Amino acid sequence: MDEVAEAVEGYTATTIPVHVEIDAKQAVLNLKEAERLLDEAKRIALGPCACRTEKGNCDAPIDTCLALDENCDEALETWDGFRLATREEALATLRAAHEEGLVHLAFRKPGKGVSSFCSCCSCCCWFLGALSRFDYHDAIVESSHVARQDRDLCIGCGTCADRCQFGAWRHSGDDWPELEQGKCFGCGLCVSTCPAAAISLVSRRATGVS
Repeated sequence: MDEVAEAVEGYTATTIPVHVEIDAKQAVLNLKEAERLLDEAKRIALGPCACRTEKGNCDAPIDTCLALDENCDEALETWDGFRLATREEALATLRAAHEEGLVHLAFRKPGKGVSSFCSCCSCCCWFLGALSRFDYHDAIVESSHVARQDRDLCIGCGTCADRCQFGAWRHSGDDWPELEQGKCFGCGLCVSTCPAAAISLVSRRATGVS
């Protein structure tokens, strides 16, 4: 736990409406929030995910990192493999990454809006991997939403558990999937692929989940 504490030193757990303003350095986005950022961006650069380029622990797409506006120029000049992308290309990349089960993680420079975000996985990204391995939620940035399950609609397929990068869903054998909201980061990967539409995203603030 000491190495985790050192790595996340300075982070504070915060409930944030991502599409309005982010007062934190990192935040997990759901697909609609990420799409909104791309819709509002004037310039976008697209390039390879450093985590998966280095680790290579899965077959997910590599070119999923997006730099916005002012950070776009920096990315084009100094980041290996980055190129200018149209909004349509960036949106298509984002949606393909979501379908592949990747989590959208945003980065913000102090005093400014979101400067870039990447779609990554817990098997390659140390930060996302730490969220799923360690119970250290009080020292990291939270997201604005969490998932909510409607047990009356659930058919028990377990797709939610297969898609979750954070271990928030438990499912084994003939048991119904169960959601532990305290481990959920509201990425929406379970919501978009639930065949019974039994999962929705709700405001973290409204649920009282810290």
